[in-house]
Amino acid sequence: MLKPLAAVLLGALVAPALGADLNAACRVRSDYDVTVSAGALLFERAAAPARSVEMSRGNLKANGKPVALGRKDRDRITAFEATLRGLIPHVKALAHRAVEIGVAAVREEAASVSPKSAADPQLNQRLETRARDLKLRIANSTTSKDWQGATLNRYAAEALPDVLSLVGGDLARQAVEVALRGDFAAAGALTNRAAGLHASLEARVRSRLEALRPEADKLCPALHRLAALESAVNAALPGGGRLDLLEVAGTSH
Repeated sequence: MLKPLAAVLLGALVAPALGADLNAACRVRSDYDVTVSAGALLFERAAAPARSVEMSRGNLKANGKPVALGRKDRDRITAFEATLRGLIPHVKALAHRAVEIGVAAVREEAASVSPKSAADPQLNQRLETRARDLKLRIANSTTSKDWQGATLNRYAAEALPDVLSLVGGDLARQAVEVALRGDFAAAGALTNRAAGLHASLEARVRSRLEALRPEADKLCPALHRLAALESAVNAALPGGGRLDLLEVAGTSH
């Protein structure tokens, strides 16, 4: 379920790669956001036609209206709820590991381009603070709305600028020093490296996240079970139509 489940993995630079990998591997996506509470799962789609679907202990509502369910459909909804709730801790654990990999990649990049800044205690302190904050956000998150659009952009904007400024600032100082010595070619190379720091860091993070691919692949059976349970629900929603929370590439509801 690309938005509701893989999207919880989003955060700073770890976001696009892991979310895309999970979608590509499992071939399951959704146009809905999901909010998880103690008593219900609420799916919401803003795109037309807007719709909300609530599952609660085997009961189903669409746009606030109860859906009449037979025993088998009620069992399917109950199983869907249990499968999704069981999947979320695994997704969050994977997200935590992705954050750790991202932090390690930042340290590697800093050591590669600016050993002085890599040894600066400020860099490690800032990285640890950012990682702790992001892990806490992941742990406390109950909705996929936290991991997209303006909210995600704000997280990303907060995540690394002060970290990158330490590395970039050191490269800029080095460029000035070598320029003063008359080595303008080396100064230009350092300036270019500073300008490309974000891109090179993102590439490094994406490469390191490949290590999580086998773990992400292990989530696919649960995602496919969700899709199968939904497809098996026979009840018609108010106004007609079937439950359509998920799409599996190459299949249709």
